[in-house]
Amino acid sequence: MATFDLEEQEQIAGLKTWWKMYGNLITTVIVAAAVATVGWNGWNWWQRNQAAKASMLFSGVQSGLAQQDVKRARELAGELIDKYSGTAYAGLAALLSAKAQADGGDVKSAQAQLAWAADNAKDSGVRDLARLRLATLLLDDNSYDEALQRLAAEPAAAFWPRFNELRGDVLVAQGKREEARAAYQAALEKLKGLLVDGSVEARARAGYQEILQAKLDVLGAGK
Repeated sequence: MATFDLEEQEQIAGLKTWWKMYGNLITTVIVAAAVATVGWNGWNWWQRNQAAKASMLFSGVQSGLAQQDVKRARELAGELIDKYSGTAYAGLAALLSAKAQADGGDVKSAQAQLAWAADNAKDSGVRDLARLRLATLLLDDNSYDEALQRLAAEPAAAFWPRFNELRGDVLVAQGKREEARAAYQAALEKLKGLLVDGSVEARARAGYQEILQAKLDVLGAGK
C-alpha cells in the first residue's frame, strides 16, 4: 500500500475537500458542455439537411416554370413553404411562383404567395421585393389603402426610389395629387443619392430618373 509524507497527505486531503465542494458543479458543467456540443452539431446537421431538401424543391419550382407547368410550380412552392419556411428558398420560391400565377391571371394566388413572402421570407431584400410586387398587384386591383399599408414600412435603401414611386402611383389613383407629387419628389431625391457617375447602373438609373421626372411634370407645378 502506498505511503505518503505529511505534506502529500495534506494536499490529498485538500483535494478531497475541494472536490466535495465543487465536484458536482464541475461534473454538471462538463456534461452540459458535452450536450451543448452534441446539440450544436445536431442542429447544424438538421439545418444542412433542411436546406438540401428545400433546394431540391426549389429546383422543381424552377423546372416547372421552365416547362410552363404553373400548377406544379405552385404546388411545389406551397410544399416548400409548408415544410421548409425557415430556409431562404421558401421566399424565393414564393416570388417565382407568384409571378407565374399573376402572368397566368390567377392574381389572388399570386397575392397570397407574395403576402407570405412579404411577412415571412428569411432575407430582408426578398421581403422588400415581395412587398413591392404585392403593392403593385393591389394597385391594379384598386385596393389602394392596402397597397399603401404594404409600402409603409421603410425598405432597404436600394428599394426606396421604387417604393416612393409606387406610393405616388397609388396616391394619383386616389386623386391625391399633392401627396403623389411629394412621393415622386422623394423618389427622385433618393435615386440621386444612389447614382454613381460613369457606371452602367448609373446610366440605367438616369433613365429611371427621367421617368420619375415625367410623372412629376404630368402633375404640374405644386401649389
